[in-house]
Amino acid sequence: MWEGILDRMLRGLMKVGRLDVTFPDGSVRHYGQAQGAADRIVRVTIHDETLPRRICLNADLGLGEGYVDGGLTIEDDDLYGLLELATVNAARPDQPAWRGLDLRLRRLRRGLQQHAPKATARKNVSHHYDLSGELYDLFLDEDKQYSCAYFRSPDDTLEEAQAQKKAHIAEKLRIEPGMRVLDIGCGWGGMGLTLARDYGATVLGATLSTEQQKVAAARAKAAGLEDRVEFRLTDYREVTGSFDRIVSVGMFEHVGVPQYETYFRKVYDLLDADGIALIHTIGRTAPPGGTSPWIQKYIFPGGYVPALSEVAKAVESTPLWTTDVEIWRLHYAETLRHWYERFMANADRAEELYDARFVRMWRYYLIASELGFREHRQCVFQVQLSRRKDAVPLTRDYLYRDDAQTDVAAMAAAAE
Repeated sequence: MWEGILDRMLRGLMKVGRLDVTFPDGSVRHYGQAQGAADRIVRVTIHDETLPRRICLNADLGLGEGYVDGGLTIEDDDLYGLLELATVNAARPDQPAWRGLDLRLRRLRRGLQQHAPKATARKNVSHHYDLSGELYDLFLDEDKQYSCAYFRSPDDTLEEAQAQKKAHIAEKLRIEPGMRVLDIGCGWGGMGLTLARDYGATVLGATLSTEQQKVAAARAKAAGLEDRVEFRLTDYREVTGSFDRIVSVGMFEHVGVPQYETYFRKVYDLLDADGIALIHTIGRTAPPGGTSPWIQKYIFPGGYVPALSEVAKAVESTPLWTTDVEIWRLHYAETLRHWYERFMANADRAEELYDARFVRMWRYYLIASELGFREHRQCVFQVQLSRRKDAVPLTRDYLYRDDAQTDVAAMAAAAE
């Protein structure tokens, strides 16, 4: 029965490209149609007899678990090809009815998934960010930037693009020596250390990751910046004081919609009267939705990519001014491509740290994420906020002045 249901689901979904599936009973069925000799044909074999039922009941979770656990194999291990076929067809406007139902169920579940009191938030962060520090060294740049880089040229190295990202954010923050900066979700400390070392700021970094806090503090000590940078293991909701600038890069995805108003109210309360905040987050250029069940279960529990309307609504609940919104489109796809290539070049070491199943899981995560930015409506939002409408210049010219570009080039060269 379930093989028949899965057969109908795939016939309704597959309109672009060609997928051949060998079912557990040995039968082979074909879906879609290759348009030419250059078109990729992806061939999949389902070994696990329970997998058709699991895919029918939750396609995203079933497919991911099937690949990671070995219940589904792909000819030549062409995982990119399979996920590209799935992503391209799932992005088409003429979706079968079961896809609409699946998306509605994701939205219904998200309130429970995103409820994040402090203890839950700490547990969610630990699930991903307290993995072995050596794992992240296998694929990140030397500064351990685990967020979207900024590619001024397709030929930029990952190190150059990450340095450009930090410089671009610093320009938006209008950093001056002696300013007090709060870095919400400071990661391994790269942004805070950059603002202290290159711009003369005094920085407090807040993180819920024990591993990240330990590494960031050690980096500050090694750089001789302990007097200007503190990395604290704390929830942003527990931070007190006032700051000239607030920056948050790649953390807002973990806040959860139920806490959005709390988050922006806290930003407002912590920001000085002349202060500026810059929130950098993955976003969706589509109406509010839900998180991939597979990503939710295995990679980022409690994570959610917001629609711009959800961010704007929460900001509007505070007296904050939205002074600038910038949309980065394919920058994260390129970042993920670099991460994937580096991860696979070090896959043997990743397997030594964990196991072969973990390597398959992270292959799936990195490829699926890249294709989300290439084929789906995912992007990055940079939202600049302030308490005063004139806290930043009235045009964007200040971001592109000659000396700003010189600073960016110098930072990129230093990174190299």
